[in-house]
Amino acid sequence: MLQYLKKRWKYFVAKQNEDFEASADPKVQLEQAIAEAKDQHVRLRGQAANVIANQKQTELRLNRVLEELERVNGNALRAVQMADDAARQGDRDAMERYTDAAEQFATRLLTLEEEVESLKSLHFQASQAAEQAKSAVEQNANLLQKKLVQRQALLSQLDQAKMQETVNAAMSTLSEAVGEDVPTFDQVRNKIEARYAKAKATAELTEGNVETQVYEVEQAARKIEAQSRLDTIRNNLGLQAPNETAAISERSSPEHKN
Repeated sequence: MLQYLKKRWKYFVAKQNEDFEASADPKVQLEQAIAEAKDQHVRLRGQAANVIANQKQTELRLNRVLEELERVNGNALRAVQMADDAARQGDRDAMERYTDAAEQFATRLLTLEEEVESLKSLHFQASQAAEQAKSAVEQNANLLQKKLVQRQALLSQLDQAKMQETVNAAMSTLSEAVGEDVPTFDQVRNKIEARYAKAKATAELTEGNVETQVYEVEQAARKIEAQSRLDTIRNNLGLQAPNETAAISERSSPEHKN
């Protein structure tokens, strides 16, 4: 049962993550990633500062111990010299006192020399760590700068993607039906083109009929004018019109007399 609940919980978490990623704004997520990178760089700089500070502190301790070593070494040399002078003068108490002081200085020298060697080793390690920390900060700064440059490019691509999605949605709306009671753009266009074509065809037919009527009227007027001219010519020649000649001939024929 416990194993089943764990599986269900993992599935629920994965499903929630998937839903969140699907609905999340990439621009906001990009800003979050950049902010996290900046915070990480600040934390890295803080850690590097601690490492460098430790190297500086070790260096200060080493310099201080070296100064003390030099001072103790000088005191030991003076104590030995003073014990030797006391021995030459036959001052036994002074000789023993300076000899004891020289031995103490010598013991202190041994301790300081060991501490110097230890501090040198620590300083070497701290210096290496400081150089690595500086290099890590520099590399991370370069990576952060690249991310900032990429951020501008990604934001530009995101704006282009949103614009293209808007255009695609608009084109889809124009080429697909919005609903059952709303015609598509193609349907409306075809309907308008059909009405336009029919109107043009009707206009052409109407123009053709008018031209035919005008032509017939012009031809009739021309024919009357030609007939009038022929009559004028016959009158000038003293001739009769063919219709009148035919009528006279019909009246003078035997059949007409009977």
